[in-house]
Amino acid sequence: MNLFTKIISQALNLREEAVENTLKLLDEGATIPFISRYRKERTGGLDEVQITLISDWNDRLKELSKRKETIIKTITEQEKMTPELQARIEQCWNANELEDIYLPYRPKRRTRAQIAREQGLEPFANYIFLQRGSLKNLPSSLSTILSKVGEDAALAGAKDIIAEKISEDEGTRNVIRSEFQRFAVISSKVIKAKQDTDEAAKYSDYFDFSEPLRKCSSHRLLAIRRGENEEILRVSISADDEQCVEKLKRHYVHGFGELQTLVGEAVEDSFKRLLKPSIENEFAASSKEKADEEAIKVFAENLRQLLLAAPLGQKRVMAIDPGYANGCKIACLDEQGGLLHHEIIYPHPPQRHYAEATVALQRMIKNYRVEAIAIGNGTASRESQQFAKEAIEEMSLTTKPSSSKSVHATTEKPKEPLVPQIYVVSEDGASIYSASKTAREEFPNEDVTVRGAVSIARRLMDPLSELVKIDPKNIGVGQYQHDVDQAKLKHSLDLTVESCVNLVGVNLNTASTYLLMYISGLGPTLAKNIVDYRAENGAFSSRAQLKKVPRLGASAFQQCAGFLRIPDAKNPLDNSAVHPESYGIVEQMAKDQNCTVKELVANKELQKNIQLERYVTAEVGIPTLQDIRKELEKPGRDPRQQIEVFEFDPNVKTFDDLVEGMELPGIVTNITNFGAFVDIGVHQDGLVHISQLADRFVKDPNEIVKLHQHVRVRVMEVDSRRHRISLSMKGL
Repeated sequence: MNLFTKIISQALNLREEAVENTLKLLDEGATIPFISRYRKERTGGLDEVQITLISDWNDRLKELSKRKETIIKTITEQEKMTPELQARIEQCWNANELEDIYLPYRPKRRTRAQIAREQGLEPFANYIFLQRGSLKNLPSSLSTILSKVGEDAALAGAKDIIAEKISEDEGTRNVIRSEFQRFAVISSKVIKAKQDTDEAAKYSDYFDFSEPLRKCSSHRLLAIRRGENEEILRVSISADDEQCVEKLKRHYVHGFGELQTLVGEAVEDSFKRLLKPSIENEFAASSKEKADEEAIKVFAENLRQLLLAAPLGQKRVMAIDPGYANGCKIACLDEQGGLLHHEIIYPHPPQRHYAEATVALQRMIKNYRVEAIAIGNGTASRESQQFAKEAIEEMSLTTKPSSSKSVHATTEKPKEPLVPQIYVVSEDGASIYSASKTAREEFPNEDVTVRGAVSIARRLMDPLSELVKIDPKNIGVGQYQHDVDQAKLKHSLDLTVESCVNLVGVNLNTASTYLLMYISGLGPTLAKNIVDYRAENGAFSSRAQLKKVPRLGASAFQQCAGFLRIPDAKNPLDNSAVHPESYGIVEQMAKDQNCTVKELVANKELQKNIQLERYVTAEVGIPTLQDIRKELEKPGRDPRQQIEVFEFDPNVKTFDDLVEGMELPGIVTNITNFGAFVDIGVHQDGLVHISQLADRFVKDPNEIVKLHQHVRVRVMEVDSRRHRISLSMKGL
């Protein structure tokens, strides 16, 4: 059992064997989705969250190991390494403690203390620090130094040496660290020159702000730090200075006298000039890191909900990218998401060619057999919904058979009038996609407006397949995403996308490169190779054919195969989450039931007769067998929910229509750790503060609401000056 295993096991309260096996699988190149889905026996059934935590801890410990190597090398080169010191460094797995050990040896700029040492003042500083004599009875060696340097300069230099020694002491740093942990306060003040500027207005809540650091929520801390970065706020973190100095004096000053006074002065200088700024920086960094983690967690959860939003499926869809002066961009797509037609209509002011636009919309619905309409939620969205609704209603009336006689006048059944459902779709990131390399490759002959409309339609058909083409940061469901650690944010969001794609699984014969690259074990190169192979050789008829794809070896096949689906495959297991390595088990199950695999998949009664215990082996346990049985019940089942139609209140269309006390339908558009934003159809989302989400205490808004959930809200306050809407869900 290696050291990392023990540390991680204790930190996460997990069994050492499960952690050890997980680390081995990760080192072998297994992905988190693969381990959690197909290696439950080895991990003891750890889920993706636990495996991700193990992976993150492992990465941090590796970094700490590298840091320790650097520290040992540096101290050794200084010829100051001792066996005791090396043992302390090697046994230390706390980053702050490690840096405290290293601090006295760390190469630094030429400090005031260093200058004093160069003048030979260290013995004099040590004499003062011991506090066992007086300045009047100095040893002759120290008197010589004093006369050479000068009394005032010698005293100042000695105090500088003492101040640095105190600031580099581990125990001292822990005392101040403890004070900051218990009593640190974060404060912000507006920089007066910026106070009346437009840029500063959004930070008005923090012009004179103060709060205990441990109580400062992540969104407030990130807002304050953004204001500081924009040079609008001046921010500080401090504990009780007098109390900190007093504690240090009680430790370092022994009795009364002139030497004690000098040590007391050195203590004060050490705290104000060296200790306080250093510990403040440490707490600024750690509080920012904690706030980043919380914000990234919120973003990842929102992204997960968005990617796993209910798909419409393979239907003929018309997209309306709404607008006023530039018109509404229309795109008609076939069941596979292929572009059939596009044009622009002008139903809204200033042109307002309403009748002409109505005829055009009805013509396209008929010609392209449109089954659903996706309308972007941006400018003119509500007006476009009303326009489309009226056009469809008029169309339904005019296409109804005029009498029963006309129905029987032909041997053919009369076609039902087309009544496509209308859905509102988030536009966030559509403009980014439309101008991207990906969009240019997909539609080299179309402009950005057409690509944007196509993206809106495809988001309705399958949100996951379309949104993977966009950098998650641009999807619009984050909280201060540009203020957090960008490397950590990317890592978390990439893992989230990978998790969602593998949870749903993808159709091997229709999936794009952008979707396939997130499948376990693939990546951009193999994803492209699969698409190229498919283009040259036609659709895959079995998972086994994947082995013919260039550079897709046994390891990659093992990782990816279970997440790829072939709907019309000869072997029904190829359209399930049953891994090829388990096909033999299913075949034996079918044989024991005197049927084929196909018959076993189709017959629930036969499945009930399966006794899982009969198929347990050294490698395959009950958890895997239970997963296999679930898949036999519903092979290839999509874990996402069914899509629902939503309509805003028809009487409320603008901000000015809002009245306090109104109850309205809305769609959750974003979730933060302080509440949820809800679109109520007035081009300005309202905020349901966390305290207004339910009639009970709510710790996490995700307990109550999910992204794109349909909710009812009550208007509590309408702030016309700041254009803010406060909403409540209490009692609704």
